[in-house]
Amino acid sequence: MNDSAPDPKTSSHPFTIAAGWPFDVRRVPFYYGWAILGLSALGFLMSVPGQTMGMGVFTEPFIDAFGLSRTQLSIAYFFGTLGSSLFLTRAGRLYDQIGARTMLVGSSIALALVVGSLAAIGSVSSSMASLTGAEQAWFAFPLLLVGYFGVRFAGQGVLTSASRNILLGWFQKRRGLVSGVRGVFVSIAFSIAPLVLALLIDSFSWRGALLLLAGIVGIGFAAIALIFARDTPESCGVVIDGGDPTADEPEPPRFPDRTIHEARQSAVFWIFAAGLMVHALFGTAVTFHVVSIFAEAGRSQAEAFGYFFPQAVVSTTVNLTASALADRYPLKPFLIAMLASFCVGAVGLLSLDENVGYWMLVVGFGAGGGLWIVLSTLAFVRHFGLRHLGEISGLNTSLSVFGSALGPVLFSLAADGFGAYRAAVLLCLVLNAGLLIAAIVIPQSDPAHSRERSREQGL
Repeated sequence: MNDSAPDPKTSSHPFTIAAGWPFDVRRVPFYYGWAILGLSALGFLMSVPGQTMGMGVFTEPFIDAFGLSRTQLSIAYFFGTLGSSLFLTRAGRLYDQIGARTMLVGSSIALALVVGSLAAIGSVSSSMASLTGAEQAWFAFPLLLVGYFGVRFAGQGVLTSASRNILLGWFQKRRGLVSGVRGVFVSIAFSIAPLVLALLIDSFSWRGALLLLAGIVGIGFAAIALIFARDTPESCGVVIDGGDPTADEPEPPRFPDRTIHEARQSAVFWIFAAGLMVHALFGTAVTFHVVSIFAEAGRSQAEAFGYFFPQAVVSTTVNLTASALADRYPLKPFLIAMLASFCVGAVGLLSLDENVGYWMLVVGFGAGGGLWIVLSTLAFVRHFGLRHLGEISGLNTSLSVFGSALGPVLFSLAADGFGAYRAAVLLCLVLNAGLLIAAIVIPQSDPAHSRERSREQGL
């Protein structure tokens, strides 16, 4: 371990907000980790404008308003998302230095500013086209690319990572359980989000919907995070998991904290990161083009947006079950089950015109998504510790964001080149199947599970 690296539990930074401001959490009548759980879940919800299920609802309005083709829009999304992925490891290092609270406030304000600026692209690009006589798309494309970069970096990248990581420092014994509870809220909220956004667009226009989202995230959530977020229990003088600081209790077991260099050399890091990345690629592509994919199968836009709800029911059920089990068992079986589930979903997508295909997609992507939430939360803290978690999870997030950048454009190119999405779905199926085999073959040592098993056996 690199002993010279800053420890977020003890080090100070000019941008770190004092833990005692504006109130001392030791005075609240409950363990403050439960408040952090609620804040973490709300942070995930606030990231929706930067997630594909948020931006995906604006795909059709953007195409109509900006004079762009579907492929041009996908390419802008690709390069914007790809560019954001290049900076997420560095953002993770900053998280380790200044803490989650400052990162939550800063990323929510940044996300709001970019979302608000997207509402102006139509007017700006149209005015520039009138002045120059060029097509509107020539100006809308670079502006939208920059906008996609901003929402993906601040929303899917920084805000999501900070919301995920802040919870992990407040719980250890029940880390899987509380992550599952959060996952229930997130799954339900994410499944409803496309429908809510579609209603906002119908009621206020796509510009009005974007401005409303910017206000909610940049003013509402930023204020909540500033007032109620706290980086770690240690910084607040609180014992992790809500233990009694005056009681003579055994200290919770501490697992080795590994550096990002050690993580990069670990096959375990890469198999988990690759599995999470392929889901980001596949899931983002389907979500981004969901209306078009369902139309290709002869299904309506209402069915396309409605698909997210039964998927969320499956995801929530699997997430709760897996989260409860993950505190007691190694994570390898969960990774294998996740990849197998995505294979089932891919087969269902290939026969989406049939009811059995639809339900295979719902169950496969639902179960895989529920397991994805568990693994994206627990895999890296379990194997590599808390001290460098921001940087390590930042690297994983950058890979997942890269996958999410590649997915939509890959599906667009398949639709343009072959007249259908089938070729891209087959490629994703092959990738998932290959990773499934690798996950079975690669040995994995789970430090948290090994330590707990040793304690139960009295070793």
